[in-house]
Amino acid sequence: MFARNSRIIAALVMLVAAACEVGGDAMIRAGLRGRGIAWCALGAVTLAAYGVVVNLIPMDFSRLLGTYVAFFAVVSVCFGKVLFGETVPSTTWIGLGVVLVGSAIIQVGVGE
Repeated sequence: MFARNSRIIAALVMLVAAACEVGGDAMIRAGLRGRGIAWCALGAVTLAAYGVVVNLIPMDFSRLLGTYVAFFAVVSVCFGKVLFGETVPSTTWIGLGVVLVGSAIIQVGVGE
């Protein structure tokens, strides 16, 4: 039971970290495209929050980021589609699938 709960908590933490990373980048992008330096600064603070949040998970660094990249990729595509109204091409969805498979291999792989 504890292991299951800790995996759920880790997944939620990774989701929050991905939202911080993608959101921070979106804020910087908005700042550079006319919203001003304050948006860039807020984006930088949000990106720093990502670095803190993702590292709260007690996992080996390479395995942590290898697993996290799946969350980042999904949140990135969702931000583009939902928040920015972008049309996501089929090649992006295929690439996202490859990222998810790779991340799953990293997560379930046995350490040496």
